[in-house]
Amino acid sequence: MRITGDGTTGGIPAWSQGGPYPLHGGAVGPARRQPEAVPPDRDDGEPVAEEIGYRGPTACAAAGITYRQLDYWARTGLVEPSVRAAGGSGTQRLYGFRDVVVLKIVKRFLDTGVALQNIRTTVQHLRDRGFLDLERMTLMSDGATVYECTSPDQVVSLLQGGQGVFGIAVGVVWREVEKALSQLHGERVETGETLVGHNPADELAARRNRAG
Repeated sequence: MRITGDGTTGGIPAWSQGGPYPLHGGAVGPARRQPEAVPPDRDDGEPVAEEIGYRGPTACAAAGITYRQLDYWARTGLVEPSVRAAGGSGTQRLYGFRDVVVLKIVKRFLDTGVALQNIRTTVQHLRDRGFLDLERMTLMSDGATVYECTSPDQVVSLLQGGQGVFGIAVGVVWREVEKALSQLHGERVETGETLVGHNPADELAARRNRAG
């Protein structure tokens, strides 16, 4: 699936078997898949309990970015905190687990020279997908265009066609963020309770079981 780019197919084969078909502006190619089943107490597919958030410094540490980057991306709308936005003096932004995963992916794309506009499109695409989709997704890019692949065959096909120069396995990033956050502090929004060494993998596993 082409996530960004100029909408042309170039040397990409005609993906007739569910491959990474071209996508430009959300209108080209087969209809996008709907997210997997959603846990009964949530309607947005987010696997981590909404009441758990991570403050800016924690999000930075887990994503490998600076606070200056975090602040700039929030102010420009690139990656905004989904749990709680800054609402005045003394209010702390709180990022959800998926937010931190996206922050880490954005950092990797910027480090490899992907254009900011393409990164913005990719961020929105990631937010639109169900969490089970994200775990098995690979993002490929040649620096100008970003593609979504959900199988090894799709990755190989892009590489053979010359479209893929580097890839980001979202599931790997997901697990890296899980590990990093398990050694940091989370916060329970309703009570303000600090969760020392909170491991999001425990909640993720529970959500997956309930969604299955």
